[in-house]
Order: sequence, then structure tokens, then C-alpha cells
Amino acid sequence: MIIILILIFLIIALFLSSAGGGKWSLWNKAVRTIITISVAAYFTFWFVERSVSQFLENSLAVQVINYLPQPIDFYIIRVQDDNTSQKYLSKHVGQIRPEYFRIEYLNMQKSSEFWVVGYIGKDKLVYFSQVAVPNKNEDKIIEVKNYINHSLKLSAVATEKIDDLKYDNIKLSIWVTLDLLLIFLNAVLLFRSSKKH
Repeated sequence: MIIILILIFLIIALFLSSAGGGKWSLWNKAVRTIITISVAAYFTFWFVERSVSQFLENSLAVQVINYLPQPIDFYIIRVQDDNTSQKYLSKHVGQIRPEYFRIEYLNMQKSSEFWVVGYIGKDKLVYFSQVAVPNKNEDKIIEVKNYINHSLKLSAVATEKIDDLKYDNIKLSIWVTLDLLLIFLNAVLLFRSSKKH
């Protein structure tokens, strides 16, 4: 994973900062500067890419409208059909207040179905529906008006996939936090060394 590789490079840069002077001090500082600036640029691009709309060309726009009387935390699971196996790709839509909506964009090229899953609180599943996509050029509007579970068996699979997504997100947030902390430390040490000179 690139986040872990970045962490290793930042740790190396941190160790280089504790190395003494001498004939290699210029190269030492150059390497540390390149690592720090490159990683900072990568994370800037990464954050911008994640914050902009996930609109994809030839994608399916899915509008989820919450008509229930309380906020619901929604997920979408795209069911991808392969020749060998069936894959589930989970996506967090977010918490939607009553009478509000969110739009997500799905690449349905290798899929003909997705699931919409809604939670109250952390783990109370209150909504599950299968949505078939016979026409991939026609956007979908999902109006959530009732607490309903269309399939106990499939909703159990959905819960498992969403738990996996949450776990992966927690791991990613830990690695990213460590990376950002090391970027800050390296930047401070570089600034101090340049100020001394």
C-alpha cells in the first residue's frame, strides 16, 4: 500500500535529520526536502481528488431521498458480476436528514444491480433494498419512505461488507494521520535547519 510506503520514506527522512553534518549534509538535506515536498504534494492531490465530485463519464447517477422522520446513514453496495465470482463494492453515501437527498455516481459497466442500505446510529439496520439497473443510461431516484428490509439474507451480506468498509476506513485514517504527523515534523526540522544556516 502506498500510504505505508510513504510512511517508511518519512521515517527515513526523520532519521536523516538526526544525522550529523559533514560532507553529506547537503545531500542529506536535499533528500529530506525532496521526500517531504513530494509526500506533501501527493497528499494535497489525494485530498483534492477525494473532496471533488465523484462524477464519472458514462456513470449512473443515484439520488437517495430520505422521507423518513429521522436522519439515516446510507451506504450503496454495487454488485459486480464477473465470470468467476461476484464482488461487492461498498460506498458510504453519508447521513441524510429528513426531506434531504444525496447524489452518488456509480460505474455500472460490469454491474446490473446495487443495494441501498440505511442505518440509524452505528449498527441498527432499518432499510435495505435491491435496485436492478436494466437501463444503464437512465439515472435512478431512490425514495426512502418506509423502514423496510427486502431480504434478510442479502442484508446480512451487506452488513458484513459495510463492516469491512468501516474497518478499512479506520485503518486508512490511522496511517494517514501518522503520515501527516511525520510530514509536519519533517517540515519543522527542515525549517529549523535552514533558519540556522
